[in-house]
Amino acid sequence: MSTAPTTRRFEAARIIIAMGVSSSGKSTIGQSIARRLHVPFLDGDGYHPDANVEKMRAGIPLTDEDRWPWLERLAKSLHEAADRKGAAVGACSALKRAYRDFLVEQAGEPILFVYLDGSREVIAARMARRQHEYMPTSLLDSQFATLEVPDPAIENVLAVPVTDSIERITVTVTKALDHLKSFKRWQ
Repeated sequence: MSTAPTTRRFEAARIIIAMGVSSSGKSTIGQSIARRLHVPFLDGDGYHPDANVEKMRAGIPLTDEDRWPWLERLAKSLHEAADRKGAAVGACSALKRAYRDFLVEQAGEPILFVYLDGSREVIAARMARRQHEYMPTSLLDSQFATLEVPDPAIENVLAVPVTDSIERITVTVTKALDHLKSFKRWQ
């Protein structure tokens, strides 16, 4: 796994999704980016149907069939939030390329995926230090088994190392969003 930020120029997008395995920092980073841009943040965890939450709480990995309705709800909500506020930031594991493609399709517009890149060892250490409502550490292996690392040559992605500070990741991402300059009131 590379820990260097992606340097390829990506397609301009009003929707940004912090993505990666559990405990990679999706919600924390997504919230930080949204605050910096003064736009809404939508946490993908809040869009899971109750059945998905119960499966995860029981330590049962979700299937693709479990994920499609969840991803559709999140994509449409991000699109609506971006329509209202000009841009929106979300957090979603989006572990497979098919999930990322589906999110783009359902949103009806480009999405920039901020891939929070971290080794299994780093993520396991983070997971051991936190308590998640319904993501037990027993599901970490299934997360990495499902992960298809985004390819910046064919996907709209900016990869950043999870070992960077929240502030550094936020600055790296927001500096790369030239098309959203009007939202960067902090500059």
